Amino acid sequence: MEIEEFQKWIKEYYHNRGWSDLNIFIRIGFLSEETGEVARAIRALEIGRDRPDENEVSYEDRKNELTEELGDVLGNLIIIANKYEINFKDILYAHKEKLSKRYAEE
Repeated sequence: MEIEEFQKWIKEYYHNRGWSDLNIFIRIGFLSEETGEVARAIRALEIGRDRPDENEVSYEDRKNELTEELGDVLGNLIIIANKYEINFKDILYAHKEKLSKRYAEE
């Protein structure tokens, strides 16, 4: 799936669910929450959870959880980009250009 197609799908899906109408500061809160869930998933992958109240899961299951959480972060980023009518592809190019210029001499 191309990023433009995904950005459009997210816009339509979130709109149909009423999620894209939320205040931007609520959306930032969701992004922060999802970022924390990415951190938790990485911790589980790298050092485990060591929780007697949680069942042991395989590395592949933990990796799948991280994949899902990264998708949640990406979805929230795209909603923010959509709010300000920023094409996600433009974000990718701008970031690449910024880093290429910043570290051009290395």
